[in-house]
Amino acid sequence: QVRLVESGGGLVQAGGSLRLSCAASGNTFRTYNMGWFRQRPGKEREFVATISRGGTNTFHSYSVKGRFTISRDNAKNTVSLQMNSLKPEDTAVYFCYTGRFGSVYWGQGTQVTVSS
Repeated sequence: QVRLVESGGGLVQAGGSLRLSCAASGNTFRTYNMGWFRQRPGKEREFVATISRGGTNTFHSYSVKGRFTISRDNAKNTVSLQMNSLKPEDTAVYFCYTGRFGSVYWGQGTQVTVSS
């Protein structure tokens, strides 16, 4: 069992920044890729970013590329999402995930609200 807890969400004005963090606990041995999805109001959950086990390979969705940056700290079992130049359309619940031995684990989400 792996538990994921997101933090760092909140209310910010358009153009501002937030940094989300996700801490993994429990059986974290050999976790591989980690990343973020989000669910905007009235829409389906969508991919945001992912990062490889070693932290050197990353991929960001087109909608956030150049504004968001994913990173991880394996010693602390955490993954972060630095969000800059936030837009109202970034308003969503952000979910952290991690993979381990073919299984995917999800956090409960953290709310990000961007005002215009």
